[in-house]
Amino acid sequence: MEILSQLWSLLGLLTVLQNVLPSQLLSLLHSLYESLQDLLSPFSYLEIPEFNGYCGVDHNDLYRHVNLYLNSVNPSSSSCRRLTLSRSKSSNRISFTVAPNHSVHDTFLGHNLSWTHHVDTVQDSLDERRSFVLKLPKRHRQVILSPYLDLVISRAEEFERVSRERRLFTNNGHGSYETGWVSVPFRHPSTFETLALEPQMKKQLTEDLTAFSGGKEFYHRVGSAWKRGYLLYGPPGSGKSSLIAAMANYLCYDVYDLELTKVSDNSELRALLIQTTNRSIIVIEDIDCSVDLTADRVSKTRRRSHPSTAKEINDEEQSGRVTLSGLLNFTDGLWSCCGEERIIVFTTNHRENVDPALLRCGRMDVHVNLGTCGPHAFRALVKNYLGLDSHSLFDVVDSCMRSGGALTPAQVGEVLLRNRSDVDTAMKEVVTAMQARIMSGRDVTEFEEAATAYRSSPQSVLVGGSPENWELSLPGKKRKEGSTWDRKVKFLVRLKSLTKSDSGRGSV
Repeated sequence: MEILSQLWSLLGLLTVLQNVLPSQLLSLLHSLYESLQDLLSPFSYLEIPEFNGYCGVDHNDLYRHVNLYLNSVNPSSSSCRRLTLSRSKSSNRISFTVAPNHSVHDTFLGHNLSWTHHVDTVQDSLDERRSFVLKLPKRHRQVILSPYLDLVISRAEEFERVSRERRLFTNNGHGSYETGWVSVPFRHPSTFETLALEPQMKKQLTEDLTAFSGGKEFYHRVGSAWKRGYLLYGPPGSGKSSLIAAMANYLCYDVYDLELTKVSDNSELRALLIQTTNRSIIVIEDIDCSVDLTADRVSKTRRRSHPSTAKEINDEEQSGRVTLSGLLNFTDGLWSCCGEERIIVFTTNHRENVDPALLRCGRMDVHVNLGTCGPHAFRALVKNYLGLDSHSLFDVVDSCMRSGGALTPAQVGEVLLRNRSDVDTAMKEVVTAMQARIMSGRDVTEFEEAATAYRSSPQSVLVGGSPENWELSLPGKKRKEGSTWDRKVKFLVRLKSLTKSDSGRGSV
């Protein structure tokens, strides 16, 4: 009882002193106490507030990074006793936040660290003051502080890139304003695991994308804009759009689908480029059909040959439209480096119709020829649609491919989707479609040449740089004399017998 009475007396004395002494003196005594405590403590305490400055207007980016970092290390598995769980509309996962005035422990280079989430109520206000306080050994502060914060920032950025919801943007025809893009969630399921491509091509693409996404220091060192261009060309249904979606899912990038017909002039095109974010893929599909880019070269030729028509041509250009020069500056000009970590993708069904100036190195760095299905691509489609790893008709399909009867992924996928409830019927219909393609397209001599070309090169090829010397079209475009119907029928009869014999083996 005597001890309690002394404590009450001490508290009463402190209350009297607090009311009597000036506030400046009390603040001085409090700071002296904290200084003495810091001097005697073996730990250092670093505060990271949510806002910068005295007025608290600007957000502190380091506070956001610490919050993301603590999510990436999964505080639920640590010694933190209380967590706050939340999920936002722009994220596809549940996030963990350290509850107010609770701590979570971490280790770095063998040292024990801790983060404490402080939340204080502002006097005479409903606002709250939030901050993280880092506790670390005072003796090793100079050694571990800088590399530890670098680790926190890098992990936070990687976690934010992977966890956030990706968006699909398209231009709304008002690119000169602040909101030239509208977006929806990007939830395309295509991945490199499900993509109908040959293994070598998948490896080349993933290695190239990985090197690009991790090449920040390299691009800065060589003095080049951190961007890369891809040209995807091939017949309709060869998988160009699916490949773009797989690239976006692989890198966790947003996708900007630029519709050139909605862009009024080069200034609006430049404004749209400025509004795109870092870590994004800018796509212009059917580049040869979007706008008449070759008209620029034609107009220049007309201007040289007919000076009297120069004024008329200038009036047409000033009326406002996207020109070849504007698109070239969009892909490789000074304005193309206004952001970082961007990929520009052009697609076309006919590469020969695209202006050569758009295809040179530095604009379209990688040229990807997407053609018909090869053996591995066909098996990937069968695995995706039918769940099969093997079938008795696989050898027949390979024989049809070597004979010039290969189909595009879209054609194969349609047949498999329509007959997915009956595996054997689906495989037989694919073989029938390939036989029909052989019947309608080439004679036996052409099939032999096609088989030679098939064995010498894959059906889909990734080429670095300008592709003028890469021609992968199968030989025999011109039908040779001496081709007869009898020879074609003999080949199909031989193929029919092979189909029957394989089916008989499968039923035994």
